[in-house]
Amino acid sequence: MRALLRGEERPPGPFRPEFWRSPLRGPWLTSVFGLVLLVGLPIVAVTGLVSYAAYNPRLPGNDLTPESGLLRFYLFDWPVRPVWIYRVTQGIHVILGLTLVPVLLAKLWSVIPKLFAWPPALSPAQALERASLLLLVGGAVFEFVTGIFNIQLFYIFPFSFYSGHLYGAWIFLAALTVHVAIKLPRLVTALRSRSFRQELRTRLQDTRPEPPDPDGLVAAAPAPPTMSRRGLLTFVGGGSLAVLGLSVGQTMDGLPRRTALLAPHGREYGPGPNDFQVNKTAASVGIVPAETGPGWRLTLAGARQMRLTREELLAMPLHTYRLPIACVEGWSTEQAWTGVRLADLARLCGAKGDIGVYVRSLQKGGVFSHASLSAPQTADPRSLLALRVNGADLSLDHGFPARIIVPGAPGVHNTKWVRELDFRPAS
Repeated sequence: MRALLRGEERPPGPFRPEFWRSPLRGPWLTSVFGLVLLVGLPIVAVTGLVSYAAYNPRLPGNDLTPESGLLRFYLFDWPVRPVWIYRVTQGIHVILGLTLVPVLLAKLWSVIPKLFAWPPALSPAQALERASLLLLVGGAVFEFVTGIFNIQLFYIFPFSFYSGHLYGAWIFLAALTVHVAIKLPRLVTALRSRSFRQELRTRLQDTRPEPPDPDGLVAAAPAPPTMSRRGLLTFVGGGSLAVLGLSVGQTMDGLPRRTALLAPHGREYGPGPNDFQVNKTAASVGIVPAETGPGWRLTLAGARQMRLTREELLAMPLHTYRLPIACVEGWSTEQAWTGVRLADLARLCGAKGDIGVYVRSLQKGGVFSHASLSAPQTADPRSLLALRVNGADLSLDHGFPARIIVPGAPGVHNTKWVRELDFRPAS
């Protein structure tokens, strides 16, 4: 045991260098995958933090991580122009994240001998590097797994996705920063050690292991190659392109959407003009037809309180705009929405000046049964209490009898089954 702890002996199995025999592993291959991730992961991280800002977390009821302290920075009100801003940022976040999954798995495969290095550390600097590596790998796996589960609304973990994903992102970013600071010079050196073009020309029978390296990535006793580096890079790149091709269509309308076989929640959504993506159905959140029938009333709260029937809303000036709706799961679609401007409803109940609105839904519980909209969102002429879509009444699953549609807002803030609009002075 003492010999093991001193590093004079190694545990059996993967802790011994001869266990890892692939002739493809080495600093150059790891650096190729690392370079792709070094470009892609910061984009995924930044668009994820932008998604957090899109919720306008300083407004009442919008912050899903109120206990996060300094990690919940907030710099600006989320804009309403361009109308496609959230569609683009969240689409990039999800689609690029999915596309990088094969690259991430290949990178983990290429460095897996390092995870079993023995002894774990021989110096404080090496201990810091090992700790950052474990946090980096653990953080990356956690972020990708929870993100993919969220896309499918598959919540098997005992914590909130939003708080867990936010905290995990900061842990991952901190570990990535340390790892890049330590490894960047080695990455540059490794990439310069071999010609990428030449590797793509190297056939299986000409594939040779990389020279021995101090990090122990190169196999001590390599087996004969069964795949060239060209083949491995093609396999990983092809996997990423396949994921991209089968998922990017969910951010588009028309024919490309038919190719989105990896799009969440199925591909049939509703009848006729209502046949577009549904995130949560009325039944799944406890909405029953009796609540949305003739007895439904919309409560307006401002300088005075009012209650309106759907017929009274339909008798008001109606406006139609083609606006996208985009969800945190990455899908988006553009439809023609018809309804009453929020600004007109604010004036109707005597709300004046710089005001926002607190929206309440018939939905039974849940963090998105209510939402606050900022003053710019409330005042925008395209912000609607929508009653119809594509010329037809909203279906129950799309929010009948009325739902919010705000340009550029996350889908969950386009509240469905609205029962109350409480207009308040902007804070």
